[in-house]
Amino acid sequence: MKKLLVLVLLCLSIFAFGKTTINFWHAMSGSRLGAVDAIVEGFNAENPDIEVVAQFTGSYAETLTKAIASYRAGDQPHIVQVYEVGLQTMLDSNAIKPVFELSGPDFDWGDVIGPILDYYTVGDQLYSMPFNSSSAILYYNKDIFKAAGLDPNKPPSTFDELYEMGKKIVESGAAQGGISFGWPAWVFEQMHSVHGQFYSNNENGRVGKATEVFFNGDFGVKVLAEWIKWAQAKVFLYGGREYDANQAFLTKQVAMLIQSTSSVSSIESKADFEMGTTFLPVMPGYPKGNSVIGGATLWVMKGHTDEEYEAIWKFFQYLMKTEVTAEWHKSTGYFPTTNSAVKKLMDEGWFAENPNHLTAFLQILSGTRIPEAQGVRLGNFVAIRDVVDGAIEKAIQYTGTNFEAEAKKILDDAAKKANTILEEYTLIYGK
Repeated sequence: MKKLLVLVLLCLSIFAFGKTTINFWHAMSGSRLGAVDAIVEGFNAENPDIEVVAQFTGSYAETLTKAIASYRAGDQPHIVQVYEVGLQTMLDSNAIKPVFELSGPDFDWGDVIGPILDYYTVGDQLYSMPFNSSSAILYYNKDIFKAAGLDPNKPPSTFDELYEMGKKIVESGAAQGGISFGWPAWVFEQMHSVHGQFYSNNENGRVGKATEVFFNGDFGVKVLAEWIKWAQAKVFLYGGREYDANQAFLTKQVAMLIQSTSSVSSIESKADFEMGTTFLPVMPGYPKGNSVIGGATLWVMKGHTDEEYEAIWKFFQYLMKTEVTAEWHKSTGYFPTTNSAVKKLMDEGWFAENPNHLTAFLQILSGTRIPEAQGVRLGNFVAIRDVVDGAIEKAIQYTGTNFEAEAKKILDDAAKKANTILEEYTLIYGK
């Protein structure tokens, strides 16, 4: 009887005062859209006094731009999903309420997977809520490997192996090309991180705002020169700037793909061939780094009521529930946020049955947590990534023989443009 009375009073309270509505803007489309909706519906069902309203607002770049513009117009959402390259922009936007202010000083974030925590922590404080973090891995078609006379259980682990295997695949006619990349500029960043190389000064912009990029140094030149060589041999086929390369892999135009782990579930569900995954290939002679975090986190916007912030924090705590983040991983391939969720997945035998989902964890947990591999913070990183994408697109069209000289020329030009972007950014926001 007492429980019934409490329930009646709760319902009357909701009816009298209305629900607390939380607007959540995100960039998840396709199968990921359904996964977001499932989380929101689960939370709303458990919290009848709160209604989280999830709205797809376009690509990552579009969502970031809209969020900043909406704050300036005084019509901002409560929560916005921002990809990793928007970190510095959000920090300098004056539009955010850091998540550590919602959680309070005594909340223990220790269960969050270390490299994710590293990326979004500023001055020992977490600024945004971990949600859909990913990394890059190598996908490969085992059937094509067999057709080319390659061992399907021995994917390439070095640049040289990838090139030689790619040539064999192309020459045998098993596939039109050896490999394609999703998010090429991000893969270029990954190469720096995996090999323990800084991408910019001030420790990748993490000890002070970056004012100069380093990607036109000896290491970056060597990487791009290799990619030029691969492109000329048809080992590398260009696949666009985001996810279009997935289609080239699924239609067997290429045998290998470097792409975000967020594509594991969708590729596995669509592939009509046996797929394997492995770590990113490396070049010998460099320090051991780590794959860098990609994907996005959830940022809280300023200008809302204490009641709304309490509701947001309740939603964020729901996101951290072991079963919620584990299911999110299963549905999408993004990292589960917490170590507890990883343990649950292992205990259930999920990784044993789905080894392609385990690859990213093994890669990132076997890497080193050094400054070079904790992620890059650049002012207007979105524009800089566009510059780098353009440089890669130009490089792979080169038909000459002096790969390193051409790579150096192209990257020097890109670095000049990137440094101008950084200079303009620091003039606005300071160093």
